[in-house]
Amino acid sequence: MSIRIDDIAGEVLSRAGDAKRFLIAVAGPPGAGKSTMADNLAAALKAKGESAAVLPMDGFHMDNAILIERGLLARKGIPETFDVRGFLDIIRAVRRADQEVLAPVFDRSRELAIASARPIDPKDRFIIVEGNYLLFTQGKWAELDGIFDFSIMLAPPIEVLEERLWARWRGYNLDEEAASAKVYGNDLPNGRLILENRRPADVTLEIALA
Repeated sequence: MSIRIDDIAGEVLSRAGDAKRFLIAVAGPPGAGKSTMADNLAAALKAKGESAAVLPMDGFHMDNAILIERGLLARKGIPETFDVRGFLDIIRAVRRADQEVLAPVFDRSRELAIASARPIDPKDRFIIVEGNYLLFTQGKWAELDGIFDFSIMLAPPIEVLEERLWARWRGYNLDEEAASAKVYGNDLPNGRLILENRRPADVTLEIALA
């Protein structure tokens, strides 16, 4: 049986019952389609009369100056290059649904995070969190275990990720050498790490559904 975004939205509504706040994780490797999936799910829930907001994990990238100091700039995006404690604090505050929470947003064109750029209203019932390491089992990321009410894992084949990642970096006008370094030196190794060290999800898909 094929699964559609409306099917997942229906399952989410069934699981949520009368919960005031319901957290959904959309996890997966770089290039998996997490942003697309999160936005489509939010739209599907809103079409059913619900309130929903998307909270991207990418806003918690460490600043490039810190990564340069630590010798990690070329590996930006690995688990150690995020402010995990800050992310956990925000997710726990969002979980409580007792006040507005301001979350940072990552501007990929400038490679930096913008503080307090996305408000999460306490009236938003469904919060869709999207990011690489939401189901990751290693390090401080493991503290996310149990915090989400529903989880979706996007796990495309490596060759699909490779194609999408090439398209991403060429889209930012990187030359072939720089794009290759991003794809093979960082993004695909990260992708394999995520796929090999993940908690089970409620739904696992190879594509981000429209």
